[in-house]
Amino acid sequence: MTASNRIVLSSDHSAIQLRQTIAAHIVAQGWEVADIGPTTPESTPYPKHGEAAARLVATGDCRFGIILCGTGQGIMMAANKVKGIRCGVCADTFSARMIRQHNDANMLSIGARVVGEGLALDIVDAFLTAQFERGRHAVRLEMIEELEKHRISVPV
Repeated sequence: MTASNRIVLSSDHSAIQLRQTIAAHIVAQGWEVADIGPTTPESTPYPKHGEAAARLVATGDCRFGIILCGTGQGIMMAANKVKGIRCGVCADTFSARMIRQHNDANMLSIGARVVGEGLALDIVDAFLTAQFERGRHAVRLEMIEELEKHRISVPV
């Protein structure tokens, strides 16, 4: 598999079915899938699944990541803690297109309890077909990357 054609998918227990549907959908479009999510319905913490997928994108093993949990919010927050990750949660196609075009997002998060299967597939398609527009957006992306370099940790 080449990273340029490979997408990692993961989820917590609440999104197994939708994750598998998305995997089949993108394989049919010619993408290679690394599905690292759970296969059984026992409760599993979304932070570990968001982090694991994000690490595969951050290291270059996968070009993109698609992650899911009930709302898409928690798993997205976990993924964004990995340096180099720009993940947005989307419940509509416009936002999915914009996070690629304007923010060069490398991961997409979807809430399995928020959107239905048909809309989820449309969101995935919007994300995967959009291209980063560069220009003024590249300057803003550089600003985000600069913030990431200076991220501080607050002792507990």
